[in-house]
Amino acid sequence: MGLDDTLAALPEQLLDLALKSGAEAAEIFQSQSLARPVFFEANRLKQLESSQSEGTALRLWRRGRPGLAVAYGPVDAQALVDRALALSELNAPETIELSDRGQFVYPDLGASVSVEQLLEWGQAAIALVRDAYPDILCSAEWECDVETTRLINSCGLDCHHTDTTLSCFQSAEWVRGEDFLSVGDGQIDRDRLDPHTLAQHILQRLDWAQSNTTAPVGRVPILFTAKAADMLWDTIQAAMNGKQVIERASPWSDRLGDLVTSTHLTLSQQPDAGPFSCPFDDEGTPTQRITFIKDGVLQLFYTDRTIGRLLTSGTTGNGFRPGLGSYPTPGLFNLLVQPGYKSLDDLIGSIDSGLIVDQMLGGGAGISGDFSVNVDLGYRIDRGQVVGRVKDTMVAGNVYTALKNLVELGGDADWNGSCYTPSLIVEGLSVTGRS
Repeated sequence: MGLDDTLAALPEQLLDLALKSGAEAAEIFQSQSLARPVFFEANRLKQLESSQSEGTALRLWRRGRPGLAVAYGPVDAQALVDRALALSELNAPETIELSDRGQFVYPDLGASVSVEQLLEWGQAAIALVRDAYPDILCSAEWECDVETTRLINSCGLDCHHTDTTLSCFQSAEWVRGEDFLSVGDGQIDRDRLDPHTLAQHILQRLDWAQSNTTAPVGRVPILFTAKAADMLWDTIQAAMNGKQVIERASPWSDRLGDLVTSTHLTLSQQPDAGPFSCPFDDEGTPTQRITFIKDGVLQLFYTDRTIGRLLTSGTTGNGFRPGLGSYPTPGLFNLLVQPGYKSLDDLIGSIDSGLIVDQMLGGGAGISGDFSVNVDLGYRIDRGQVVGRVKDTMVAGNVYTALKNLVELGGDADWNGSCYTPSLIVEGLSVTGRS
């Protein structure tokens, strides 16, 4: 999907009007998306949808004062410029940060699939689960999303790319008397989805939950599955954010070159990897391969143009907009955790007594790293075997402490949101549960 003719001509029109209206600099960020989700509920197809959206953000500076205005759908170009100019009067002057890299259209990424294919995949995944557990009720969403992004500015920058992502999420609900269990898992990829692998992940959790058992209590090894490990990486991403460093909120503000985690851990950003690959950030800076932590040692913080200037490190190409109406701020578009070699079964077999955490309820840890979460879906390990599901269980501790006590990383890395992470075993966390 490319930008239609009317939308494609809009950026140049806005740029010309902004400069003629007194702005000394301006940029236009344009996004258009088409989504085709397929919904299943209670094992049956519920509905098919097709939704299209388009938005345009104009950011300009007049007398150094920034103004940002956004429009969705058809745009009155002069009205948008006037609104941005009016908003600029309310802001203090700032340094103008614009890229002048030139013009480039990147190749399209990903492959679009038909609604019929999404429907077939969804039906197959549900059938595989229900073949083994006929009483299960499954809900699911399978989607193909195509997004086109264009960024131009008054310094001659013109960047353009289109990417297609496929995603799915399936949940299985199992009611046994007064005992209710909900297991969910998903996938995201550029080219294809695998209903068989998705179903197998769900079936494994259902098999483990055949019986309930008490949780181990005290400080025991915790095995976070790839799905649950994201809570740990959210905190680490915040700690490596250059904005948090400038604000002295990150506990790693003065730790560049220091050992901050176990030596087992290496974290990187790879622009060409996975479904969240991205050729340029929302400021038009080319993204780049970055190793943030290597063998436990902190190497670099990620920044946008403004934060990079304040840190005197320059931008790392990580200036992203949380929303179309937001200013760029440091953000990660993907984070890869270098995996180990053992399978999930091998990790389980290495634990004498411990807990698997697969799904959690409530918020995770903030940048302080402290957390206390309810385990929504967890399993007890005894002598290297999963012996049942635990209920009414909490895990508490500190993310930074846990990653200093990282025992092992699995070889089962997968995309969980925009983080590519394996399962992992940590120590130093406390488990409480009801008998």
